[in-house]
Amino acid sequence: MARGDQIYVMRPFIGLNGLYEHHGIDCGDGTVIHYSKSPEPATVRRTSMAAFAIGNPVFVKPQPVGYIPDVVLERAERRLGEQRYELLSNNCEHFATWCKTGQNASQQLVNFGLDGAQISAPALRVLMEDAAQSNVVQAAALLKQALSNTAIAQTQLQQHYNDARTQISTWHRVAQLALKQEREDLARAALERKVEFKRKAEALEQQLGQLAELQMMLDRNSLQLKQQASVAGLSDGRQKTVF
Repeated sequence: MARGDQIYVMRPFIGLNGLYEHHGIDCGDGTVIHYSKSPEPATVRRTSMAAFAIGNPVFVKPQPVGYIPDVVLERAERRLGEQRYELLSNNCEHFATWCKTGQNASQQLVNFGLDGAQISAPALRVLMEDAAQSNVVQAAALLKQALSNTAIAQTQLQQHYNDARTQISTWHRVAQLALKQEREDLARAALERKVEFKRKAEALEQQLGQLAELQMMLDRNSLQLKQQASVAGLSDGRQKTVF
């Protein structure tokens, strides 16, 4: 790791370890600039490396192109104190990737089809703008579509995860049978396949965890929208009474 590197650690979610990557920028002096959620609200802060890692291994996120370290740090420091965290359009990975490359991107969302082009950060921005303008009907339609896309993605990911877990069990049994037959070559090959599917299952588990976080965010937006609709309805009722 070096000054200006984009780094990440695997963080737990709902009690399960290693479900998503938390990204930041290495300042080269034992500190990291990242979107910190503790204390709330989520804020771009400079913290110690220990506070960033929370006891987890720290990895470097390789980028094909990137700014020189001085520019990366300047971009990160420019956003210190920012409190505009959004899972789909401005999460910790979006922030760190923007500092490093100038691109506001989150590969974790892209990996399972939930990037800005699908659930779409633009769509959610429109949703929030519509909500702000009291266009509750259109906002509700956009939110419904986002929830539908999330449900489809969750179903597909869960099926892939279940298939991977089945393959793990299958290749474990094959390895055991091969050992009983004293075929160490076949056992070794079976164990390699088991490890391959185990890695796949772990990646899918990570994506499911991120999807659960997305689902909670959309549910919160849905509740806020219902509350807004309720307030708007009461306001209309009062106006009718007056006139």
